[in-house]
Amino acid sequence: MYRTLGSIGRVLKFGLGGLGAGAIALALVACAPTASNQSDSNNTATGGISDNDAAGSDAAGNKAVVEDKAVGENQTAGGDGKLQVVTTFLPMTQFTQAVAGSCAEVSQILPSNVSPHDYQAKPTDAQRIAQADVLVQNGLELESFLEPMIENAGNPDLKIIEASAGLDLIAMAEEGHDHGHEEGHEEGHDHGHEEGHSHDHGEFDPHVWLDPQRAAAQVNVIRDGLIAAAPDCQTEFTANAAAYTDQLNALDEEIQQTLAPFAGKTFVTYHDFANYFAARYGLEVDFLVGVPEENPSPEDVKRVIETANSSELKTLLAESEVAARPFQALANDLGVEVSTFRPNETAGADGLAPDYYLTVMRENVANLAAAFGAQAE
Repeated sequence: MYRTLGSIGRVLKFGLGGLGAGAIALALVACAPTASNQSDSNNTATGGISDNDAAGSDAAGNKAVVEDKAVGENQTAGGDGKLQVVTTFLPMTQFTQAVAGSCAEVSQILPSNVSPHDYQAKPTDAQRIAQADVLVQNGLELESFLEPMIENAGNPDLKIIEASAGLDLIAMAEEGHDHGHEEGHEEGHDHGHEEGHSHDHGEFDPHVWLDPQRAAAQVNVIRDGLIAAAPDCQTEFTANAAAYTDQLNALDEEIQQTLAPFAGKTFVTYHDFANYFAARYGLEVDFLVGVPEENPSPEDVKRVIETANSSELKTLLAESEVAARPFQALANDLGVEVSTFRPNETAGADGLAPDYYLTVMRENVANLAAAFGAQAE
């Protein structure tokens, strides 16, 4: 989950004239922080996609960034002969599991109910990385909390796959919520953190997996990285990746057909995470607070009210029930509902399966179409 709002008292300094009672209440709601249980239990996902068609080549020409980390004594363990792969969080696990098949054992470092925006690394993470052959992460500084764990793992043969390498990226919104969807950047440079905040984002929005086409590109990056780590499994990795990207391409076409009537319209989310999705389908997106944590000002609230009214939205979209609670006050003022648009960062145990991504995205699209006024079939 995303962090909920912290202390929101500073909003009162700006004055709240002109806002409805619900919008004022939004500024006063104190939501308890997400209290996800960061257990040490392994989220393990083995297997992949069976009975696949023969694979084709990657038309986009994506290449995996596979980085060898020479950090100390190797403690890689893989007694059953399978490639030992650790992933960071949900979409990385889903995509890696789709490719891995019978050649690799895949386990997730983060508990499946904890977002990378909220996670605090633990010493046991270094132990798991020490026993891995491959680490798959999204990149774009989303998992920077793991950097000390990687350095302390003592695993010189660890290969790190950056799934966002080579993708067209969207710059993070500057203060003032400039939603230009500036694209055309390629990941590959080192974006430094502001010292002391391990969950700060870098220059680019990291939520690339919410565009199914970019998700397919990430799958192919993972495929190439796994092939580099286990060349004997090239045939299986290639076939599995092709089968899953076929499903992602079909999903993309389905979403395009559903959302085509709403091209150019703007939807509203609670946090800033849906830019890649919006850009892919010719939409605009506004949000109330940024990621990972901000307090909304009266200007933020007014802006969202204007957006919702001008777009004639029927629904505001929150990524979780936790985020929906403070959003509800604003929805009450607008006379609209609150529904969900999940960023596919957290789930139950069933969320580790590759098909879960497809399910979540279809649910998101149905909720978004309803927000624009489409009638459920």
